[in-house]
Amino acid sequence: MHVDDAIRSRKSVRRFLPTPVPVPVVRHILEVSARAPSGNNVQPWRVYAVAGEPKNRLCNAIVQAATTDPDRHQPEYAYYPTQWVEPYLDRRRRCGFGLYASLGIARDDAQARELQMLRNYIFFDAPVGLLVTLDRRLNTGSFMDLGMFIQNIMVAARAQGLHTCAQAAFAWFHKIVREQLPLSEHEILACGIALGHEDPAAPENAFITERAQPDEFAHFAGFGAAR
Repeated sequence: MHVDDAIRSRKSVRRFLPTPVPVPVVRHILEVSARAPSGNNVQPWRVYAVAGEPKNRLCNAIVQAATTDPDRHQPEYAYYPTQWVEPYLDRRRRCGFGLYASLGIARDDAQARELQMLRNYIFFDAPVGLLVTLDRRLNTGSFMDLGMFIQNIMVAARAQGLHTCAQAAFAWFHKIVREQLPLSEHEILACGIALGHEDPAAPENAFITERAQPDEFAHFAGFGAAR
């Protein structure tokens, strides 16, 4: 797959088939992804790959926590702003409205929206879940390194005919993850990543978010009149 095709076909898949992903394929994806740029080559990431019964135990524990006492669980870093401004607020709303519309969930159907949110914590039925961490002793620049590494995972997965969904929602339940997996005290749980084969019949997988064009976010200088 050409890298352009891998990037353009990457999307957030929210329903997967049960088809297993062999561990050599997962290892290959991670090996390729580790070529991500990293300042001074510190490579600040760690990955915990789960499948089978360990994944089921982890998912069940998080769903239980999210159902019974969600307010007790908070992430160790701020993913979203405390005050939304445009154009980001509008983009966020259109993303949420579009996803729920694809599922036939009304805006005022709080129960259905909550059930869909809980599907995050079973990796949307994906056979493989990845938990990605960052060493808290590092600094903001390492978040950039981590982002490039995560992007590599999703693009490398496409090259293997697989799909992914990056899920910051797992960061809220880092305490539960620590009970199930050997994270050290120095690790911040950054996100989860669902990995597997897309269910092409799922309506939510037909929902594709739009992207701004370069003229909306880029400034060109020194290229002459023709662009």
